[in-house]
Amino acid sequence: MTGKPPLDNSEDRGWLGEGQSELQLTSDPSEAQRNDEDRPAWGSKVQYVLAQVGFSVGLGNVWRFPYLCHKNGGGSFMLLYVFLLLIVGVPLFFMELAAGQSIRQGSIGVWKHISPKLAGIGYSSCMVCFYVALYYNVIIAWSLFYMGNSFQYPLPWEHCPVDVATNDTVKECASSSATSYFWFRKALNITNSIEESGEFNAIMTGCLLAAWTIVSLAMIKGIKSSAKVMYFSTVFPYVVLFIFLIRGLMLDGAVEGITYMIYPKLEIWGNVQVWRQAATQVFFALGLGYGSVIAYSSYNPFHNNCHRDALMVSGINFMTSVLASLVVFVVLGFRAKNIALRCVAKNLGLLSSVASHGPEQHWWPSFNITDPDSVSLPEYRDWYSHYSSVVSSNITDCSLEEEMNKGVEGTGLAFIAFTEVMALFPASPFWSTLFFLMLLNLGLSTMFGTMQGILTPLMDNFSFLGRHRTALTVSSCALGFLIGLLFTQRSGNYFVAMFDDYSATLPLIIVVIFETISVSWVYGTDRFLDDIEVMLKWRPPVVYKYLWKYVCLLAMIGLLAASLLRMVFKSPTYTAWNQSTGSEMTLEYPGWALAMIVMLIVFASLPVPIGYIHSVLKDRRLRSAHSKEGGGQEMHRELYTKCNSTEQLDSNSQCRAPTAEGERRPSAFPPMGNELYQPLGQEEEEDDEEEQDTGV
Repeated sequence: MTGKPPLDNSEDRGWLGEGQSELQLTSDPSEAQRNDEDRPAWGSKVQYVLAQVGFSVGLGNVWRFPYLCHKNGGGSFMLLYVFLLLIVGVPLFFMELAAGQSIRQGSIGVWKHISPKLAGIGYSSCMVCFYVALYYNVIIAWSLFYMGNSFQYPLPWEHCPVDVATNDTVKECASSSATSYFWFRKALNITNSIEESGEFNAIMTGCLLAAWTIVSLAMIKGIKSSAKVMYFSTVFPYVVLFIFLIRGLMLDGAVEGITYMIYPKLEIWGNVQVWRQAATQVFFALGLGYGSVIAYSSYNPFHNNCHRDALMVSGINFMTSVLASLVVFVVLGFRAKNIALRCVAKNLGLLSSVASHGPEQHWWPSFNITDPDSVSLPEYRDWYSHYSSVVSSNITDCSLEEEMNKGVEGTGLAFIAFTEVMALFPASPFWSTLFFLMLLNLGLSTMFGTMQGILTPLMDNFSFLGRHRTALTVSSCALGFLIGLLFTQRSGNYFVAMFDDYSATLPLIIVVIFETISVSWVYGTDRFLDDIEVMLKWRPPVVYKYLWKYVCLLAMIGLLAASLLRMVFKSPTYTAWNQSTGSEMTLEYPGWALAMIVMLIVFASLPVPIGYIHSVLKDRRLRSAHSKEGGGQEMHRELYTKCNSTEQLDSNSQCRAPTAEGERRPSAFPPMGNELYQPLGQEEEEDDEEEQDTGV
C-alpha cells in the first residue's frame, strides 16, 4: 500500500476538526485524467507559459519597478529584490502552481479541498481580483484614448493650446507643461479634489466600454479564446521594449540614465521601508494570492513540471523588470539632460542681457555665452559651483542629477514623462502609437489572468455557472463596466489611486498568509512534497519545507505588520491636481473616503473568517443532529467511508459521503498505484477495510 498515512491526530486534528477533509491533494494520475476529461486544457505548453508570463508581467513592471529602483538606490534595490524573490517569491509561486495543478480546481476549490474551514481564502481571492479588474481596465481605457490621439501630427500634447478669448497660452498649461495639461485637463478633465465629483467624462466612458468589450470577446470561450490572443498580447510588449531600448541608447543622456540606475547605494538596506517596498513588489510582480496562478495551472497536464515553470516565469518576470528599467532610465536620462540644457540656454540668455547693460565682472564665464550649443553641461556647472554666491539669483544651477531625482511613478511616468519624451522624437506619432499599443497589450494580458482568477473558481465550485460559461463571462464584464463608471467621472482618477493603494494590498497579504498556513501547518509540508513527487516523478529539495513553514510565513506576517503600521501612523493621502496653480498637491482623504478604504479592505478579508465560522457551525449542527439520533461514532465512520471495489473501478464514481446540506465530500481513500485496480480476495479486502478504518 503506497498511500500516505492520515494526519497526526495530536497536531493537525486541532486545525481540521472532526469531519474535515483529510485528503491527499493528488489522486492517481489515471483517475485524475478520467475525472477531468471535460475540463478545458491548454493547447500547448507555449500557450500556458505565455499566459502565466502575460499575467505576471504587467504595467507594474514598466512603471512601478523602475520607480522603486530610481527611489531606493538603483543596483542596491535590485540585489535586495533578487534576494527576496528567491527566498519568498519563488517558493510561494511554486506552491500555488503545484496546488492548482494537483487539485485541478480554481482558488475556491483548492483551499476547500484541503479543509472546508479554509474555503474563504478562495472567495477573498475572487473579491480582490474583482477590485483589481475594476480599476485596471480603466488604465486600459486611458491607453486606448492616448493611442487614438497618437494618430495626429503634431501630437496634441506637444504644445500648449492658445486661449481664444485672450490670444495667450492657456494659463493652466503655461503653469505646468503641455503633457501635464493634456493629461489632467483633456484626458481626465479632473476636479481639484476627490470631494468634487463632477459629471461623467463621456470620452473615457466610451473607452472603458471598449476595454470591457475587448476583454469579454477575448475570454468568451475561456482559455481556448484567450490563449490565442496571448500569442500577440504577451510577445508584442517585448518587441516594443527592445525597439525603445535600441532607440533610447542612441539618445544624448542615455549613458547618464543607465549610470544613475545601476549605481548602488548600500545604505538603503538599513531602511525598513525599502525592505517593505521590495517585498511588496515581489508579491505583486508574481501575482500571488489572486488565484489566477492557481486557475491557469489547473488546466495543466498532471505530470507537468511546475517547478521548472515557477523558476522560468519568475526569471522572465525579473528580466522583464530589468529590461523595462533600462528603457525607462535611458528615456529619463534623455529627458533630464534636455531639461538641464534648456536651463543652461536660459541662464546664458540672462547673462547676455547683463553683458549688454554693464561691464564684465571677475566672475564672468570664459565660455561663449552667445552660443549655448557650444557650452557643455559640466563646463557650465563647474563655473556655477565657483561663482554661485556672487551671481544674480535669477542664474540657477542646472543639475542633471536633480532632474533624475525627481522620480515619476505610475500614470505620471506613462502619460506625462514618456509622452513628453516621445514628442521630441522624429516621427513622434509612430513612437507614441507603438508605446501605447504596448501598454494596451501589457494591460490586457494581465487583465485576462485577473478575470480568470474570478471565473475559474466560480465555474468549478458552482456547476450551474460552469454550464453557462458565456453568460457568466459577459455578465461579469457588464457588471465590471457598470461599477467602473465610478472611475469615469471627473474625480475618477482619485478613486483609481485609492483602489490601487488600498483595495488589494492588505487583503492579498492576508490571503497568502492563510495559504501558507494551510499548506505548511494544516496539510503538512511533507505530505505536500509527497504529492508533488507523485506529479513530477522526483522530489523537490527539502529547503522548500523550511521556506514554506518559517521563512515565507514570517516574511508575509512581517509585511502585513509593516503595512498596517504604515497605515496607522501615516494618514492615507492622495495627490490632487490644482487647476488654478497648474500643479499637484497632497491632500488627506475626507472621512467618507477613509470609511470607503476600510470597507474595501474589510469586504475583501471577511470571507476568510466567515468561511471558518460557517464550517465550524455546520460541523457542530451535524454532530448535534447525529448525537440526538445516537449515531455519533457511526456518523464519524460514515463521513470517511472507503470506496468499495466496484466504485473504484467506476470512473464516474466520486465516492462521496453526504453532509448536512446534501453536499458530497470527496473520499478519503488514498491514492495508489496500479494495485488500486487489482481484484482483492475476500479475506484481504476485509483486512484492508479494518486497517483503513483504524487509520482514520
